[in-house]
Amino acid sequence: MESYPDFGTTFTHYSRNATEVVSFEMHASVLYLPVVSSAVPFRAAPASVRCVHNDVAVPDFSAYRRHDVQDANASSQGSSDSRKGFSYLMTAATGVATAYVAKNVVTQFISSLSASADVLALSKIEIKLSDIPEGKNMAFKWRGKPLFVRHRTQAEISQEAEVDVSQLRDPQHDLDRVQKPEWVILVGVCTHLGCVPIANAGDYGGYYCPCHGSHYDASGRIRKGPAPLNLEVPVYQFVGDDTVVVG
Repeated sequence: MESYPDFGTTFTHYSRNATEVVSFEMHASVLYLPVVSSAVPFRAAPASVRCVHNDVAVPDFSAYRRHDVQDANASSQGSSDSRKGFSYLMTAATGVATAYVAKNVVTQFISSLSASADVLALSKIEIKLSDIPEGKNMAFKWRGKPLFVRHRTQAEISQEAEVDVSQLRDPQHDLDRVQKPEWVILVGVCTHLGCVPIANAGDYGGYYCPCHGSHYDASGRIRKGPAPLNLEVPVYQFVGDDTVVVG
């Protein structure tokens, strides 16, 4: 057992074979137990030295500074409003330009999804009216849908003209649905669930949907049943007195 002077500090003891290091701490003449013990060969700990120097080259950002703030040591408070205004103006201009470009892109994309002019031209149908007797309805296929062309009698014209529009579910006057009173042209698809109505049937002598019991009059207006709207009137024009072009 070796004795150590009471200096109130830490001492390190090296064994004779230089393979074991034992550290003791002395304080107020009290000998503490060893706090670090290692049985590995002793090696000198690497040391690093940090040097302080002030010769770092700072980049010059003068070329990127605005004219009002060229001096980095001067206050920029005086030119703050003008610089903010310029920034807001540039942001707004960029936003407008971006919105304009986005609008054109979306418009062209939507236009590409719609039918082209040549396809729409082929989707027109020309009907000879003299082939439809008075009081009869004929069905045609137009754009994959049934098309009704009805040659109304004078009694049907008068009956539909006297209907009280305020009592209709989908108020529409008969004259607003026809170009010539004797001809009614309709898309033959029920506005309820898309069934095909039967002509010259129903409680009002116009059209009747057998799927769910919707009744339409001779003008194609809904009068009874679950259908919410009148039968659709397509775009058409008369070419002479005996021909009509739908589409």
